[in-house]
Amino acid sequence: MIIKSMTIKGWKSIRDLTIPLTKLNVLIGSNGVGKSNFIEVFAFIRSIYEQDLQGYVLRKGGADRLLYFGKKHTQTITLRLDFSTPASPASLPPVNTYEVLLEVAQDGLYIKHTKTTFYNQAGAYPTTQEQNVKESSLQDRSSGQLYWINQYLAQYAIYHFHDTSDTSPMKSLQPIDDHRQLRSDGGNIAAFLYHLEQESPKHFKRIEKTIQSIAPFFQRFRLQPNAAQPRQIKLEWQEKGNYEGYFDAYSLSDGTLRFICLVALLLQPHPPEIIIIDEPELGLHPLAIEVLAELLQRLGEDDQTQIIVSTQSTDLVNCMAAEHLMVTDRVDQQTMIKRLEAEQLKNRPTTLPTL
Repeated sequence: MIIKSMTIKGWKSIRDLTIPLTKLNVLIGSNGVGKSNFIEVFAFIRSIYEQDLQGYVLRKGGADRLLYFGKKHTQTITLRLDFSTPASPASLPPVNTYEVLLEVAQDGLYIKHTKTTFYNQAGAYPTTQEQNVKESSLQDRSSGQLYWINQYLAQYAIYHFHDTSDTSPMKSLQPIDDHRQLRSDGGNIAAFLYHLEQESPKHFKRIEKTIQSIAPFFQRFRLQPNAAQPRQIKLEWQEKGNYEGYFDAYSLSDGTLRFICLVALLLQPHPPEIIIIDEPELGLHPLAIEVLAELLQRLGEDDQTQIIVSTQSTDLVNCMAAEHLMVTDRVDQQTMIKRLEAEQLKNRPTTLPTL
């Protein structure tokens, strides 16, 4: 299943927006127009699903920071996801929908209602799942429509490989058993790659070759349990022509380290069904951005995976087909997102287009 369309009302800079989504969606636009607000909606929905609504609101500074123009102007947030099969025509209704309505309560938010709907040839079957609660209970229930909705809400992940500082989890020792899914910050990259090397050597070799294509100094990974702490592992590698030298994540540039995480994410044998990446181009060389664009488009052709990317890179945009692009802009004090037709991008721009 993929997200066929998304409706957002009353959220940050987004007053009222319904946007169709396809297999590969590349969100572009200048600073401050609302790209990050759109991406953050997915994190907010995930927090609601994980029963962390109140914690999320508190961490973000209160409901006033989340409502469109604040709670004096907006009292509710409505979020709706329409799920469908990849091959389903746009003219047909979705298979399932998830909708949550949140309302202001003092400086917080509570769930006014959560609704799901199942569609078939006979019609639509809406169900109110919960009302007037502080935290959602959908995660704990699996009967009827919730059996499918829970699978959809649990399957997407949002990736930010931004932290490459000296204290970054990417560079630290990691539990060797933490390999089931690449973490959103890449904090288990060594354990994840070590598991791939053992269980999926073909995919692992493909990851190494892709890294070599943009980092000619890189020979291969040297992944093994830490001698002093056998249940821990760190990212180690071999430099081409230097077989005795020791190199780890601290020896990599920020861009190369981020690129390793991106390649591992996109070339793993069983990627998440919905992948959301915020500014993947950060710190990447133009050649690496070209390779990244090719990986995104290849995976976007896979029937099992949907990709949503936010970017400010004209290099990345210029590598993408027009039908994949979604232009973000501020119009009448609100974020608007619009898909472009191929004719509009026949001559590639040198700056990001606007609505």
